[in-house]
Amino acid sequence: MSRFVKILRAVMIGAPGSGKGTISGRLERDFGVVHLSSGDLLRNNVMQGTEVGMLAKAFIDKGELVSDEVMIKLVDDVLQEIEGKGWLVDGFPRTIHQAEELDKRRHIDMVINLDVPFATIVERIRQRWVHAPSGRIYHTEFNPPRTPGLDDVTGEPLTQRADDMPEAVMERLRVYDQLTRPVIEFYRNQSKLVRFAGTESNVIWPHVKAHVEEFLSKQSH
Repeated sequence: MSRFVKILRAVMIGAPGSGKGTISGRLERDFGVVHLSSGDLLRNNVMQGTEVGMLAKAFIDKGELVSDEVMIKLVDDVLQEIEGKGWLVDGFPRTIHQAEELDKRRHIDMVINLDVPFATIVERIRQRWVHAPSGRIYHTEFNPPRTPGLDDVTGEPLTQRADDMPEAVMERLRVYDQLTRPVIEFYRNQSKLVRFAGTESNVIWPHVKAHVEEFLSKQSH
């Protein structure tokens, strides 16, 4: 149980492979926030055939990006369900329109920007292996399987996703940078952006934790 009275409502921005999952998990553990990954929400709603999931699927089936309006509804519906709790959203907002709409609907305390060099991310993702049927992810350095190349649970072979290859990763990072730069400026202009730079989540994490603790301790007095 967190000793802090004040709840945290935050957005996390970071490129694919920047360690958002690691940092988010620790914020969830230490501060009791509900972690909402927009990618997970999207996949779950599509799989469950919800109304918003079917709207999203129509875009995905055409090979298009899911529209801002659908993404806004997807995230805001969940935020309504957890009204009164602390939350951390990652992977959203990705466009200025999404950021403006979220700003109109919800108060945001801070935006955590994980600034990890692209070269570090390419190398990190290059060492990532997956067990496709279950979605379990391994990393040869940070989270290696007990037996190289095999899933810990089933013993089945691990594979590397095509979009984890260096050329594909760099293209994803280029698109991310292009889309996200205006969103970063939007939150910087609101004085809500907090930048944490580094190459390792274990080095970045203590700084994130200290900043959140300081914010919450001030709010609870």
